[in-house]
Amino acid sequence: MTVLLWILGILAVPTLIAVLWLGGVFVKEFVAQTRGTGDTEDADAGAEAAEQLGLLPAERQNTLYAGPLPPGWEAAFAAVRGGDWRAGARLLDGIGRDWDRRSMAVAQLAELAADEDEWLIAWEAAGPDDPDAAVVRASSTVMLAGKLRGAQRARHTTQEQFDGFHRMLRRSREEIARAAVLNPDDPTPYISEIAVATGLGYAHSEMDRLWAEITARAPHHYEAHWRALQYWCKKWCGSERLAMEFAERAASSAPLGSLLTVLPLIVHYEHDDSDDSATDRTPEMIARVNAGLADAAAADQTHPRLPELRHLLAYYLSLQNRDEAAVEQFRLVDGYVNALPWRYHGNGMTARYCRIRNLSAQAVVSAGNDGP
Repeated sequence: MTVLLWILGILAVPTLIAVLWLGGVFVKEFVAQTRGTGDTEDADAGAEAAEQLGLLPAERQNTLYAGPLPPGWEAAFAAVRGGDWRAGARLLDGIGRDWDRRSMAVAQLAELAADEDEWLIAWEAAGPDDPDAAVVRASSTVMLAGKLRGAQRARHTTQEQFDGFHRMLRRSREEIARAAVLNPDDPTPYISEIAVATGLGYAHSEMDRLWAEITARAPHHYEAHWRALQYWCKKWCGSERLAMEFAERAASSAPLGSLLTVLPLIVHYEHDDSDDSATDRTPEMIARVNAGLADAAAADQTHPRLPELRHLLAYYLSLQNRDEAAVEQFRLVDGYVNALPWRYHGNGMTARYCRIRNLSAQAVVSAGNDGP
């Protein structure tokens, strides 16, 4: 699970969410399978079609990321895991004011620090007022709160766990404030606070205040919008109406290439409890997918969040029987599956990804074989 979903999953009650949300998805995927026989022979045909189109088998899908990390990042993270804090410092220094990449790198480093922070302690000792070390500390404190709470339902979570969770979240606000002071232009500390807003249940007015701090610094920041959308969803602190209003407002005001057309798709995905895929084929949903395709085409093709939009586009294109376009998107993300809509299936994410991908692959191959 990526860092962002891990945090939000911990702050929620993931098992309950999975039960409530996935019910509709399993049925939709069953309906999607009616395009073929749905039996083992058909599944094998789908896998063969995917292979014929050059797509990778299930065992070669990466379950850690939605897409490849930017060049040099994996080596930097490996060095940090080995205790070399300077590798993390160089990474953030090289990113500079690219806020989208910065927040993503900070989250990855923070996850490492939440597991083992001796390297971060050494970094802080070498530069007590280093804003990069401070922002990693702030984010890692939020993640540590999630670890203290655990991932079980509330009835299986002890009072001690809840106390530690809330205590660490409150402490994280101090670390976030310090990081913000040390680098006033950086939206990243405030973006980390959205997870705190979710965990502590900030009032809407308080969330509005926090959002104003973020958008004053980075008005179209992808991760900020993704996290804020989770806050506004029904399962957190809002409702489907509030989430969709937020998503449509952000998507309509953002420049083409910002990737924010993904937001209405996420709202639909998070709140759709229908028992078939008809709701995914409405003119409104087709228009949303078309907007996402235009957004993806206009985006910086090296944007590390672009695969997240492509995964959702591939999914909905497949449900809309737009199989050639679906396969085109699948080609661009194939090899990585840790993204919506597969991510919520946990250990089954690869199977879900391959099932939908292979249906579209089989349709494309069959259409080619039946050509003039």
